[in-house]
Amino acid sequence: MRSLIGKLAPRARKPQGVVDPAPSRLKYRMQRWMLTPGIRLGLRIGVPFCVTLAAASAFFANEQRRDAFNLFVDEMRASIQERPEFMVNMMAIDGAGEHLSEDIREVVPIDFPVSSFDLDVDQIRDVIVGLDPVKVASVRIRPGGVLQVDVEERIPAVVWRSPDGVELLDRTGTRVDGLPTRQERADLPVIAGAGANAHVEEALTLLATAQPLWSRVRGLERIGARRWDLVLDRGQRIHLPPERAVQALERVLAVNEVLDLLERDVAAVDLRLAQRPTIRMNPNAVEEWWRIRQINGSGQ
Repeated sequence: MRSLIGKLAPRARKPQGVVDPAPSRLKYRMQRWMLTPGIRLGLRIGVPFCVTLAAASAFFANEQRRDAFNLFVDEMRASIQERPEFMVNMMAIDGAGEHLSEDIREVVPIDFPVSSFDLDVDQIRDVIVGLDPVKVASVRIRPGGVLQVDVEERIPAVVWRSPDGVELLDRTGTRVDGLPTRQERADLPVIAGAGANAHVEEALTLLATAQPLWSRVRGLERIGARRWDLVLDRGQRIHLPPERAVQALERVLAVNEVLDLLERDVAAVDLRLAQRPTIRMNPNAVEEWWRIRQINGSGQ
């Protein structure tokens, strides 16, 4: 009954002149699309970026405009870099001797004044550390326009007679400098032989042990790249073993203190075999010994 009455009842009509506030389907979809985060980000950033890029590309498409812009940038950069507060006018070197200072200025040829922006202090430090006498170096630009170089020199510990000549080495065996002659550093002990530079610390320990014979010590020679010979004056040698060389040398010094072994006609003391040390006499002493034996034998 109600359904029938509903069908028969007249429909309500919209008043004329009233606008429907609901958006159309297309407008609704456009509003929802504009609310998408990716679209909003593209409109806020992407579109201005593309417009700016297109304008810049159009501007720099002209060669004259490109050259003018590059010239402007170079002038602006030069006007900043060449300000007096950024200029370096001199180099100061501390911790280096006169000879090393000259070498540093030679390997770092800087034409002062120069802008601090044009100086690569890390590269300068690497070049300075590459010099043999330099152990550690630091480079910095000091206020007042000074390129400050602080150097720690290697301290020569021994003179090495190498196959290539005479060289100065520090305690680590690193080359410090070359020497024209050994007499220029007569205050330093001498080591010789191939591979001796790799065992400087051991050589210094042996030389320190040989202090009781220091007035007679001429140096150490590396034999076969595995052991040392202690070389004394009068051509005497002490052949030390590859292992426990310090202890072997101490035994020889103890015997020498009691018996004056090295003051006799001994050519060499061989300690390479710890269980059987041997002594080699000079040829004259051997001949004299045989002569005395013959005399004693004929007298019997």
